[in-house]
Amino acid sequence: MKPRENLVRLKQFQANEKRRQLAQLDMMIAEFDRMANELEMQIGAEEKKAGITDINHFAYPTFAKAARLRRDNLKNSQHDLMEQRKTAETLLAEAEAELSKAEMLESRDARMRDAEGEGRSAMIG
Repeated sequence: MKPRENLVRLKQFQANEKRRQLAQLDMMIAEFDRMANELEMQIGAEEKKAGITDINHFAYPTFAKAARLRRDNLKNSQHDLMEQRKTAETLLAEAEAELSKAEMLESRDARMRDAEGEGRSAMIG
């Protein structure tokens, strides 16, 4: 295997790894959103059951307070993951650019090898 072929394979692996990381972040963001929405529904149900929606009321349900805190933590984590996703998108774009560059170099090398091969066969024939 030629050195450039190894480079192309390495760059393909790196780009695929970045895509996988981006997909994993997307899944985590979606899961946090789903969990936060479930908590929101549970908070609403608890408030309806208690008949109290004012979080500062002395009789506000403890479960609703805890669920609100957990929901807020999930939203903060989701925001952090979105920031990581932006970084991952940038890294993926860079990896894809490097892959494209390596593929162009390999293509150029292949054309040069083919041209050299044709030149040799013309000299032999």
